[in-house]
Amino acid sequence: MQLTSTCLCLLTRTADGGEQEVLLGRKKTGLGAGKTVGPGGHVEPGETPAQAAAREVKEEAGISVAPGALSEVAFITFLFPARPRWDMTVNVFTSADWAGSAAESPEIVPRWFPLSGLPLDRMWDDARHWLPRVLAGERLRATFSYADDCETVATARIEPCPAVTCGQ
Repeated sequence: MQLTSTCLCLLTRTADGGEQEVLLGRKKTGLGAGKTVGPGGHVEPGETPAQAAAREVKEEAGISVAPGALSEVAFITFLFPARPRWDMTVNVFTSADWAGSAAESPEIVPRWFPLSGLPLDRMWDDARHWLPRVLAGERLRATFSYADDCETVATARIEPCPAVTCGQ
């Protein structure tokens, strides 16, 4: 079975007080509804993961970012043995070069969070393993397998990703 190809776009900024922030949002619909997530979604046929990430952040948060302004920081495989249709790969991108103001969409309610105060308790269980690391500048390849409850990480494998593109 082929895994669903998805993307995640983590936009960052420096707040007025000088602290670094990341744009996340409360998911309103679909897989993960109620959780805090980064903007992202499916890679459509004919799109690169970077093009999909730029499209998704525009659709979900109203912010424009050029695919060329995105840096791939992680490639993550998620496995849900109890629900294999949820299995997916995610190309994770970051950028501090974007334009616009975050606005609520039918999919998420966006909000800026300080890197020192990530809402990990409201996110998917895997986020605590990798999100602070990529926001601190690490590049990673990871695989997370979820327990039968589809809420708890059962196993995690994380390794550095020195290549230019983690997804290769």
